Amino acid sequence: MTTVLGCIADDFTGATDLAGLLARSGVKVSLRMGVPTDAPSETAPFEVIALKIRTVPVEQAVQQALEALDWLQAAGATRFFWKYCSTFDSTAQGNIGPVAEALMDALGTKQTIYCPAFPENGRSIFMGNLFVGRQPLAESPMKDHPLTPMRDSNLMRLLDPQVTRPTGLADRQTVAKGSDALTNELERLRKDGIAHVVVDAVANDDLHVIASACRNMPLMTGGSAVAMPLPGIFARDGLLAADAPGLVQPDLGRGAVVLSGSCSAMTNQQVEAYIAHGCPAYRLDPLDFAAEGHAKAVAWVAAQDLTKAPLVYATANPDSVRAAQERLGVQRAGAMVEQALAACAVAARDAGAQRFVVAGGETSGAVSQALGVDRLDIGTEIAPGVPWCFATSNGTPIALTLKSGNFGSKGFFRDALSELERE
Repeated sequence: MTTVLGCIADDFTGATDLAGLLARSGVKVSLRMGVPTDAPSETAPFEVIALKIRTVPVEQAVQQALEALDWLQAAGATRFFWKYCSTFDSTAQGNIGPVAEALMDALGTKQTIYCPAFPENGRSIFMGNLFVGRQPLAESPMKDHPLTPMRDSNLMRLLDPQVTRPTGLADRQTVAKGSDALTNELERLRKDGIAHVVVDAVANDDLHVIASACRNMPLMTGGSAVAMPLPGIFARDGLLAADAPGLVQPDLGRGAVVLSGSCSAMTNQQVEAYIAHGCPAYRLDPLDFAAEGHAKAVAWVAAQDLTKAPLVYATANPDSVRAAQERLGVQRAGAMVEQALAACAVAARDAGAQRFVVAGGETSGAVSQALGVDRLDIGTEIAPGVPWCFATSNGTPIALTLKSGNFGSKGFFRDALSELERE
C-alpha cells in the first residue's frame, strides 16, 4: 500500500510514541528500526523510521535522516514528519535544527514548524517557551539530563545556534483564532524569510488547529502529539482509504522481563513502585561491571521465573549518575549500561520471554538491535504515547513497549503487563 505520511524519529522511544498516537486512528502503522536495507514492500499507510541520532555528530545525523527520507519517498510518501522529544532534548551543537534544514533542502521547501508540545503529558509551549507541567523546561528535572541538559526554556534561543536561516514564532493568540489565521501567519512569516517557526500549543485543540493549518506542508517537525490529528485530516481530505488495514496481534507466551536504563525522575519512581510490589530485581552498577563485565546480570536473568516479570535496572538518581560518569566518562558509562541491558534482553528471550518492557530511549535502541528487531507493528497504548508493539525475534513473535524516560505513571511497568493481558 502506498505510504501517506513518512516519519523520521531521532530515537526509538520517540518513534514508538509517534507511532502509538498515529495508531489511535485504527489504521496500520509500521515502525522500522533503522533505515531498511531493502526496497519498500508491504508498506503501511503510516511509516515511521526510528533512528538513533539524538546525540551523534551532526554529520552522521543528517546523513541517516536523508537516507530515511529517500526510503520513505520510494514508499510513496509526499508528506513528512521529523520527530524529536517533547522536551526538545538538544544542546547548542544538537541535531534538531541541522536535520530539519537538510530535510527542507532535500524537499525543496522554504519553511517548517517546530511544535514539541504534548499537553496530555504535561508539555506545553507559550510565547515560545516550553513548559514541563507548571515548570519552565530549564527548571524541570530535564536541567540535569546526563546527555542533553536543558538550561534554557525558550525554543527560539535553543534553535537559533543550530540553524542557518531565521527563526520566528506563531504565538498562542494566533493559534486560538483557528487554522486559517495560523495559515495566514505562516505565509506572512515565509514572505519575511522566516524558515523555522516555533508554534505555541497549550491544549489538544491547539494541536488540531496546527495540524490542519500545516497539513499540506512537505515537512512538519515536532513532538508526536502535533502529528496525532493527521490521520483524521488525511481521511477527510481523501488521502487515506476508508478500508485502510488495521493490526492483527500475535499469540504470546507469558514470560516477560522489564529492562530500565532511563535515569529520569519518573522512571526512578516507576522502578521504586515496581520493586515495592515484590518483583525480582537486579541493579546494574556501571562501576561494578566496568571491571567484571555483565555476565552476572545475564546469568541472573537466565535463572529467573520469567512469569514473574523480573526487573533489571540501571536507573539511578542524578548524583549516582554523575559519579559513574566522572569515573568512566559519559559515553563509556552510557554504552556499558546499554550493552548490559541488551545482553539481558537476549538472555531473557532465549529463556522464553516474549514480552519486553523497556524504559529509556538509548536502552530501547540497544535492546531492539540486540533482539534483531527491524520492524514493529503498533498496538494499543498503555499510556499516552507509549504503545505495545509486535515483532519477530529469532523466529519468535514478541511484544515490546519502548518507553521514553519521563512518560507513564508510577505504576507503568505493572500497567503495561496488565494491558497486554487484556488484548
